[in-house]
Amino acid sequence: MAVPFSPAEIAAEGITPDEYAEIVQRLGRHPNRAELGMFGVMWSEHCCYKNSRPLLKQFPTTGDRILVGPGENAGVVDLGDGLRLAFKIESHNHPSAVEPFQGAATGVGGILRDIFTMGARPIAVLNALRFGDLADPRTRRIFTGVVSGIAHYGNCFGVPTVGGEVAFDRAYSGNPLVNAMALGLMETPDIVKSGAAGIGNPVLYVGSTTGRDGMGGASFASAELSDESMDDRPAVQVGDPFLEKALVEACLEAFNTGAVVAAQDMGAAGITCSTSEMAAKGGVGVDVDLDLIPVRETGMVPYEYLLSESQERMLFVAQKGREQELIDIFTKWGLQAVVAGEVIAEPIVRIRFQGEIAAEIPATALADDTPLYHRELMAELPAYVQQARQWSEAKLPNCGVAGIQLSTGKQSWDQVLLTLLDSPTIASKQWVYRQYDHQVQNNTVLMPGGADAAVVRLRPQAGAQAAELAQTRRGVAATVDCNGRYVYLDPYEGAKAAVAEAARNLSCVGAEPLAVTDNLNFGSPEKPIGYWQLAEACRGLSAGCEAFSTPVTGGNVSLYNETLDNEGNPTPIYPTPVVGMVGLVEDVTQVCGQGWQRSGDAIYLLGLGLESASEQEDRLTLGASEYLAVVHDTVAGRPPRVDTALELVVQAACRYGIHQGWIRSAHDSAEGGLAVALAESCISGNLGAEIVLALSADSGMRWDRLLFGEGGARIVVSVAPDAIALWETWLQEHLGLPWQRLGTVVSAAAGLTLTTTTGEIVLKVDVPTLAVQWQNAIPRRLQD
Repeated sequence: MAVPFSPAEIAAEGITPDEYAEIVQRLGRHPNRAELGMFGVMWSEHCCYKNSRPLLKQFPTTGDRILVGPGENAGVVDLGDGLRLAFKIESHNHPSAVEPFQGAATGVGGILRDIFTMGARPIAVLNALRFGDLADPRTRRIFTGVVSGIAHYGNCFGVPTVGGEVAFDRAYSGNPLVNAMALGLMETPDIVKSGAAGIGNPVLYVGSTTGRDGMGGASFASAELSDESMDDRPAVQVGDPFLEKALVEACLEAFNTGAVVAAQDMGAAGITCSTSEMAAKGGVGVDVDLDLIPVRETGMVPYEYLLSESQERMLFVAQKGREQELIDIFTKWGLQAVVAGEVIAEPIVRIRFQGEIAAEIPATALADDTPLYHRELMAELPAYVQQARQWSEAKLPNCGVAGIQLSTGKQSWDQVLLTLLDSPTIASKQWVYRQYDHQVQNNTVLMPGGADAAVVRLRPQAGAQAAELAQTRRGVAATVDCNGRYVYLDPYEGAKAAVAEAARNLSCVGAEPLAVTDNLNFGSPEKPIGYWQLAEACRGLSAGCEAFSTPVTGGNVSLYNETLDNEGNPTPIYPTPVVGMVGLVEDVTQVCGQGWQRSGDAIYLLGLGLESASEQEDRLTLGASEYLAVVHDTVAGRPPRVDTALELVVQAACRYGIHQGWIRSAHDSAEGGLAVALAESCISGNLGAEIVLALSADSGMRWDRLLFGEGGARIVVSVAPDAIALWETWLQEHLGLPWQRLGTVVSAAAGLTLTTTTGEIVLKVDVPTLAVQWQNAIPRRLQD
């Protein structure tokens, strides 16, 4: 019997005393060192979701187009005509904080493997990134390293990085969020699942060799970052995108033989995770001999084999007698492929090493029957929320049609708009995406930075229907969205707003929202506030996905995202439940971007009109806004309430107008409000706009709320002159009151001009000035 471990040794594996007692009870003995490590990684939050799994059960997960929901390597949806899309989002937050380049690079590699493990060829990548203040040298180092890592892996692998979002806030200092989302088009007749089957079938290890890199990565991802975390570089994996490019080709070729029964990516927890999950899902056991595993380092012990997270590795269950056929395929591609074990009837994971049994554990104890913690919600709202909700617009300085009086002096609305365009969260992300190859594979329809969502043409490369669908006009749109400040101040409404904005962004390019993958980035669930934020956000996501008929097909939970403040106290990030949403584009020739297209086009606002700036403060507000945070250095108030009914009507109207060819551009009014949305459309189209606000100078309303207030269900569109009559007639018959004509697209020389009905100029800025401020914000800070 193994010698009991000290409390320090048990804690080092991320296991609590109560959990260790449960392990001993289940095994009927004390675990050995390798087994303790296996339980440590598999019972970590990263692998078993012991704090979040009860909350995830409320998500809607089924629908007419859902082919594979939660529980597999990726979700799969039916796009019609035999086209099936696999998609998933994952995080690599802690590794990217410690080693930004490799942490981000291997995050991309991992999500790509989740896609092609299903039998799909990766066709696009998006990312959702959060960083601290760019004035901090450490933030600049992390930011530049992460972007370089994403670019390196994606560009070398040959998959386009087509979209994403980047935000900056002090709340993420030292603990960046690096969420990668991938999409793939199915190439195999059957979707490849991960449950092992067939007693006596061989278990194949394929791909790269095993080393000591990535040791304990799953446990590392499930612990708070600290000063000592910088010493955990062995927990950060090292990737090889060129090897993974060979791996995807070998895997797809192998899957198409029909000889592969099941497949599992060796991601978090490596061999431990792949063996236990495949066995548990199949209701069988797996017997693996570590002496057969290809290694690149000598002297490795079972603990190291089992916890290694070396990249570009897979585990297969093959049909008995066809293993050599598969080995030959991988050998052809210059990859490792060996029979390392077999499927057994007894539902255990048995690990052999040097002629002895190194570990023997019931598969369900590692993968299914793991600890679950049902925590109680706080009886009252957190104090910070109560305090934030005491804020009101009355606390802001008075403002008028000419501007606002700040402590630094009076500022015109021109100056305020330029200040917001200079905010790194709103500013152009060209510095980021110009490092990505977003046109490789030649299927990218809308380029990054030019539209509210990415659009990729669906062009099958293999399979029986490839030739038949070679000329298909179908495409897929994708976006990632979340406003962490909204969720911080109101987790329920903030999470609902993330779903609503994702659907709105898809609608702005003409796509029908289909399904969601989510990445829940939160602080410690063991703290009452952290768990309250997580629970309320999950409730909001569930409500949002139900309302927009976008089931959740899977995702990732990343907790313990906390850093140390100046006093050494753990400080959580803003709760950031990133929503990755995909939508169907029936015809990629009928999509549009956010930039104005031609002078003379009419500009409309769909959704909450200008009168709402004074009448609907709960749906259009300065609370939680970028304006409040940047111009007034205040994080307070409540985010706008989601009006689901209005959202659905507005989004449907936008899609219909695009499909009819009436709408030439569409842009969501989000961070920064109406003025920023208009400015971005001017910059993207290199054209101006003359806007007449349906208000007089003495209307008595807050001009900053009209210009920079934020709220959902608002889309700015431009319409061709010859379609105006048809468009307005349709709006009157189908949309009712929530729309209004704002003005006209004009030449770039005329700039962006906003006036009142009585002729007063509220704001007037030329387009080059807008563009320079918007485009140079991030590069300028990186040069400081």
